[in-house]
Amino acid sequence: MEMPPSAPPAIRDQWIGKFLAHLATDRGASVYTQRNYSQALLEFSRWQNQSPKPEVQTPKSVPAVAWEKLTREDFRSFVRFLGRNNLSRAAVQLRFSALRTFFKFLMRHGVVESLPIKNLSLPKPEKRLPRFLTQSQMEALLVAPAKLLETQKQKKGPGRPISAEVCLRDIAVLETIYSCGLRVSELCGLRADDIDWSEQIVRVRGKGKKERLVPIGQPALKAIEDYWNTLLEPPAGFNSVFCSDTKNAGPLSPLQLSRRLKNYLAIAGLDPKLTPHKLRHSYATHLLDAGADLRSVQELLGHAHLITTQVYTHVTTERLKKAYDAAHPRA
Repeated sequence: MEMPPSAPPAIRDQWIGKFLAHLATDRGASVYTQRNYSQALLEFSRWQNQSPKPEVQTPKSVPAVAWEKLTREDFRSFVRFLGRNNLSRAAVQLRFSALRTFFKFLMRHGVVESLPIKNLSLPKPEKRLPRFLTQSQMEALLVAPAKLLETQKQKKGPGRPISAEVCLRDIAVLETIYSCGLRVSELCGLRADDIDWSEQIVRVRGKGKKERLVPIGQPALKAIEDYWNTLLEPPAGFNSVFCSDTKNAGPLSPLQLSRRLKNYLAIAGLDPKLTPHKLRHSYATHLLDAGADLRSVQELLGHAHLITTQVYTHVTTERLKKAYDAAHPRA
């Protein structure tokens, strides 16, 4: 089971502590958001208190900051500090996203009266299109667990052998991610009663405790059924759809999933550095390629804002341009 990031030994700043608790409980932020925001705020606190090399050192305690006394110039200085440490634009944006959210929290509690980082000039993030697998690559990945099992039957290789039960679970995991476009945390959090078998619908708990209903294809349902048939007792109620192993009823963890995916990517002849999130990118891209409208894809992905989904239209547009350039006689 995935555990939340451990808190620093001592946070003397009560407001950072309260904010992190608010993220975990009231907002239902993901483990990764909690970790990133915690690191960003503690880094700023260390810098504000002039600790040496704040981006590297982790002192035993983090002094409190007089947040109400900070000015716009303080944050401009912090931007320059981050620039001198050669951080990427995305890394700078992430830190200020955490600070912006934190200051809104302070405003709601009457600690500060205004947002000193509002409209602060930050380096623009690089425009990067999401990486995804083609349909043929995706099909190769979906059969990789079965291919590994067959290879092991024919010839014993190094490493821990895969069992038929684990193979069927991993096939079901890959089929479900691709069929529903789930985030890793969403897939690992699926419970047995989240699946409506007759309607072919899955209830998904996304970011910020938001729930959405997503269609699930028959191949994915069949894969889950095949996997459950290998278990002594099929999951029911609040039990996890995907268990960490055949002897442990606990949920499959994101770390487990990522490690196993690397192996299957290599078997399928693909880049093992691709993350599970790239399967979600593939889901969205293939839907748009097949003619799905942007609003529908936004709802399926659980994006709060359409602009987040629009990045996939750039992917499909770039592919259309390449096809046009290659095929049109007067391109």
